[in-house]
Amino acid sequence: MSDLARLSATPAGIALCALDLLAEGTARNIVIETRTGRFHGFLVRVGDQVRGYVDRCPHAGLPLAQTLDAYLTPDGRFISCSWHGALFEPETGACVGGPCAGQRLTSWPVAVRDGRIVTC
Repeated sequence: MSDLARLSATPAGIALCALDLLAEGTARNIVIETRTGRFHGFLVRVGDQVRGYVDRCPHAGLPLAQTLDAYLTPDGRFISCSWHGALFEPETGACVGGPCAGQRLTSWPVAVRDGRIVTC
């Protein structure tokens, strides 16, 4: 087991993956390890936009998905916390149902540049 700290942000300019690897209406887990710690986040593709969030539920501080990349509800309309059923809007990270209603996911700034998703 590693003694690395769990980070809540990443340096800018890290290439994460090609946009083509993140299909519309899907999400993907991302882990970045640096000298100072490990960052856990995920990406969600909504149309031509990609949103990034820190993989931590505001209700209990746990990672949202118990199964790799399983961040969305079956119909793809919401991000879901698999522990307590909280639902979040993919576009904003706002909690719209469950134990943390009114709170939001922590945004992780990402952008699409030259067909690649990168950190900002």
